[in-house]
Amino acid sequence: MSMKNILVTGGAGYIGSIICNYFIKKKLKVYIIDNLSRGHKNLINSKSTFFKLDINHKKKIRKIILKYKIDTIVHMAALMRVDESIKYPQRYEANNVKGTASLIDAAKETLVKRIIFSSSCSVYGKLNKSKISENDKTLPLSPYGNSKLKGEKILKKLCKKFKINTVILRYFNVVGAQIKNKPFLGQINKTEQLFQNIYLFLNKYKKKLFIYGTKLKTKDGTCIRDFIHVMDLAEIHYLSAKYACKKNISEVFNCGYGKGYSIKEVVKAFEKISNKKINAKSAPPKKGDIVKSICNNKKILKKLRWKPKYDDLNLMVGDTIKWFDYIY
Repeated sequence: MSMKNILVTGGAGYIGSIICNYFIKKKLKVYIIDNLSRGHKNLINSKSTFFKLDINHKKKIRKIILKYKIDTIVHMAALMRVDESIKYPQRYEANNVKGTASLIDAAKETLVKRIIFSSSCSVYGKLNKSKISENDKTLPLSPYGNSKLKGEKILKKLCKKFKINTVILRYFNVVGAQIKNKPFLGQINKTEQLFQNIYLFLNKYKKKLFIYGTKLKTKDGTCIRDFIHVMDLAEIHYLSAKYACKKNISEVFNCGYGKGYSIKEVVKAFEKISNKKINAKSAPPKKGDIVKSICNNKKILKKLRWKPKYDDLNLMVGDTIKWFDYIY
């Protein structure tokens, strides 16, 4: 069950483009589907083959799968903002849930032997645990989290039916960029992500910076998050695809470092590396916000034999600053 031809949905996005680049460096043929509603053409690797296409165009996607003898799909195409999903839940259902079902239907009875699915730690919701493992309850708080969980269930059910191996990757908080070697790749869209907001505030692109919740039951009163560098996440996708080349694989892996940093610790890291003072304002916690979210990553370390290379907060912050300096 070898791996040669990879189809990446959402491959023109922040994380998707870096994953495509990683596969190309491994001498694999990469084909990208992206409707460019959130993706960017300038993030697409010139060595890949690109199709501007929506994930729900089942017939066209099936033609691509058959023509290029696709054996592996990395499914990343998704809407991914919690706040937006609350406003427009139907969009998230149509894209993230129905789109996943449509993709699997397009892949059935072809050469596709494995699908790697990008999910999220948001499927767990608000768990009162020090570290979250893959076997813990899934109680998503937002339509986004719910759409990812529904996508997971559809994937497991249909892929079992059509005998396609699956690996579900539950991302924790993805940060950083591909900045050491060209092509430089990273986040472009403004998504209200913490690292991006701090950079924008530091460089006067944003007038105010808020810390939501400063009197919480944590070491310094602020939320704690498990961050993962996008370059480590790219390697995880490659290792997952290789792992799924074995027989009868259906796995779920948490993608994080198993250690948490508070919002104040992240702010201090930005101050240290930028040598600038950050005067953030305190604000009440956001409704439904999770106080502490750290993953138990023992399973992925053992089964994929993955060894993190970018798990230092200063490195994550430094690469973020370098990327945004490059594009702004």
